[in-house]
Amino acid sequence: MTEIDNIKKTNTRPKKQDSFISKLLKTDISKFTKVPIKEKIIFTQNLSVMIKTGLPLSKALHTLSQQTKNQKFKEILLDIHNKIEKGTSFAEALKDHKSTFGELFVSMVESGEISGNLEEVLNQVYLQMKKDHEIVSKVKGAMIYPAIVVIAMIGIGIAMMVFVIPKLVSIFDEIKAELPLPTKILIAISDFLTQNGIIALGIFVFIIIVLKLIHKTDKGKSFFHYLILKSPIMGNISRKINLARFSRTMSSLLKTDIPIIKCFEITAKVVGNVHYKKSLLKAAEDIKKGLPISQSVSKFPKLFTPMIIQMITVGEESGEVDTVLKEIASFYEEDIDQTMKNLPQIIEPLLILVLGIGVGAMAVSIIMPLYSLTQNF
Repeated sequence: MTEIDNIKKTNTRPKKQDSFISKLLKTDISKFTKVPIKEKIIFTQNLSVMIKTGLPLSKALHTLSQQTKNQKFKEILLDIHNKIEKGTSFAEALKDHKSTFGELFVSMVESGEISGNLEEVLNQVYLQMKKDHEIVSKVKGAMIYPAIVVIAMIGIGIAMMVFVIPKLVSIFDEIKAELPLPTKILIAISDFLTQNGIIALGIFVFIIIVLKLIHKTDKGKSFFHYLILKSPIMGNISRKINLARFSRTMSSLLKTDIPIIKCFEITAKVVGNVHYKKSLLKAAEDIKKGLPISQSVSKFPKLFTPMIIQMITVGEESGEVDTVLKEIASFYEEDIDQTMKNLPQIIEPLLILVLGIGVGAMAVSIIMPLYSLTQNF
């Protein structure tokens, strides 16, 4: 082999590496990201206004695709725009991106296109998404304070076990005092954390992974959601959130030409708790048999309050079920707002009690051997 061939061969190797690296750098990360709910809310509102002013749907979609900063959402909107340009309906184009927009959005757009009232339907979808986002944001905001307190408590407890308790153990070893059971348990936990910190962290991560895997199963999700509904504080909040979503979504859907059974099936996918989802699907089956809405949901008294059942009954008698459900949604949304404002004050005594028990148990475990030692002198 000549020197020229060797040079050519060595020069070709870096090019292969460069091409591989360049492919990695060019990988579209947007495929693995989700479109933020705020992007979809702003898009829905702007699209409703644009259509209302008489702007063609295709042009409106193209304009909005240029305004969004989210690359994945931009690609989705351009894809929908291109399909509409080829003669596909808006609803049909959306069906290819149902995972992004959701069945509620697609079904209501389809109904709006059939009725020729797309701008009003989009406005209803915008209000629905906005209200739902506000509820979720308020719940997350209210849970920040308790979460910080709990994390701080756990951090302080671990610090005590790792840094403070070992020093006390050396004192107990020097005086050879007889240690009571609570102190032995405390020392055993401290020894395990100091000597097997990596194992302890591994066990913690393993438990979290196992719980997540269990939660992904149908039985696991049903069990965890049942616990949430039965919990003292979060159970009440969860019911209100699911009832608000049910009422708001059903109200929006009933204003369209979507069949009532389909409305229940779509709403079942919107509510967060799996038990509400199952109840709505069973209610849809009862409605197929000819039962009214009030009787179909009254079979689940632990999920639907007597007030909702009575108000739906009144709505059915007056033919204004959608209006009644809208009022119910507003009531629960205001109730959730007030509950979230008061949540820190509600949870604070419970956190103080738990903190007091933890600190008290640790203090007693440390003081007991010292007290017994003083008694011996």
